[in-house]
Amino acid sequence: MTARTQPTPDIPAHHDRILILDFGSQVTQLIARRIRESGVYCEIWPFNQADAAKIRAYDPRGVILSGGPCSVTDEDSPRAPQGLFDMGLPLFGICYGQQTMVTQLGGRVEKGDTREFGRAYVDVKAHNALLDGIWDAGAREQVWMSHGDRVTALPEGFRVVGASEGAPFAMIADDARQFYAVQFHPEVVHTPHGAALLKNFTHKVCGCAGDWTMAAFRAEAIEKIRAQVGDGHVICGLSGGVDSSVTAVLLHEAIGDRLTCIYVDTGLMRAGESEQVVALFRDHYRIKLIHKDAADLFLGRLAGIEDPEQKRKIIGQGFIEVFEELAASEAQNAQFLAQGTLYPDVIESVSFTGGPSVTIKSHHNVGGLPERMNLKLVEPLRELFKDEVRALGVELGMHPDFVKRHPFPGPGLAIRIPGAITPEKLEILRKADTIYLEEIRTAGLYDAIWQAFAVLLPVKTVGVMGDSRSYDYVCGLRAVTSTDGMTADYYHFDHEFLSRVSTRLINEVKGINRVVYDITSKPPGTIEWE
Repeated sequence: MTARTQPTPDIPAHHDRILILDFGSQVTQLIARRIRESGVYCEIWPFNQADAAKIRAYDPRGVILSGGPCSVTDEDSPRAPQGLFDMGLPLFGICYGQQTMVTQLGGRVEKGDTREFGRAYVDVKAHNALLDGIWDAGAREQVWMSHGDRVTALPEGFRVVGASEGAPFAMIADDARQFYAVQFHPEVVHTPHGAALLKNFTHKVCGCAGDWTMAAFRAEAIEKIRAQVGDGHVICGLSGGVDSSVTAVLLHEAIGDRLTCIYVDTGLMRAGESEQVVALFRDHYRIKLIHKDAADLFLGRLAGIEDPEQKRKIIGQGFIEVFEELAASEAQNAQFLAQGTLYPDVIESVSFTGGPSVTIKSHHNVGGLPERMNLKLVEPLRELFKDEVRALGVELGMHPDFVKRHPFPGPGLAIRIPGAITPEKLEILRKADTIYLEEIRTAGLYDAIWQAFAVLLPVKTVGVMGDSRSYDYVCGLRAVTSTDGMTADYYHFDHEFLSRVSTRLINEVKGINRVVYDITSKPPGTIEWE
């Protein structure tokens, strides 16, 4: 292990940390999630933005090389900094990370005649520290593979630990240097014991204490806010979602009445959403709140607009204009602007692949405001993933029913109404969404579902209701389960539940005469359910 050096300013010196070098895998963030879940702080850096000196200054306990879409057999394919292998740090290569480790250390990787995608089985050939207490020699274990290339010759010092049908070197190890690598993906739930493998690497191999908790983060974040803000005042854009709400409560705990929240009602919120936000923050938390009803502005600009991306941009620009106008009255007193930026946003903004954030975050509430308003940015949640924000909310004493609420997109109901937006459609969708969520809560299923919502589809069907024909909209229902918000499967409602919801929607919501339920799933990858 290298000598301990000065850590990065954002992470207190007493926390161990792991570094993940990202080679472009769609599930790299899942590696970080698994490590964070075991109480170890970690960061993701693009492979091409990390050199030996920078890694040494960060002072990690160990380094993980992620998977990626490239082939190490191609010219100019990504590589880890060569100096990394001489630092004395424990290393763990995953999929492409294994292949570049082998290549850079003198082994050989070739394009395979066959590929392995999906479930596979690894035969454990030997024991090592990575498998301690999890897999024994002779065991046959399920894993998740995603590769075409495969290792065909090991570098000096390595031995085979496990093999699969398509990967004779599925698990390898150089125990002397504490270099480990696997061809499969331990970070996904489809590898049942994968999280335990990662924990063995961080705790047993790297010696991490696992002391990074939400209680510790809360205390440290409050101190950092106070140190940054001093005696200054902060403006916070409040959307009513979990991220901005937890940001506001954390800031209020740190600086009290020197916080002012601004809530812009776009007219695209769920039923009762605005009233709930005002009651919670103004009446319960006693946080200074400026509430602006701008529904006419947004609905006017959205009139006749059908393209979903254009809707997002219109809403984003409108939000900026209204927010700036409201903030102008506070700007003479405020020096800081707070945002609920999360770690996935930070990762995407520096991704060497460009990341999906350019499109996904096109509706970001306050994009562009800091520079134009000459306010310094405060982002107290930028180190956290979504589920960690929820845990922080509970730590702050926020009601679980609020902290655990399903995600709601920035554009609101505008992107749950494909096609043109009208007040009539919004009213139909609000009623449908309310009934759907009511039934989910009544059935005790709300917390078992990651996100559920109704969509008003841009088609009408002919039906017979009573003694007359109807020509009304089709309502789509969506519900997904997820442990991380990145991989998801549709929720398996029973027929009685769907029948009950459908009956209520058709009977109680004028304008709907058909109901459909979406049963598509999302494979491993970074996703945003809307």
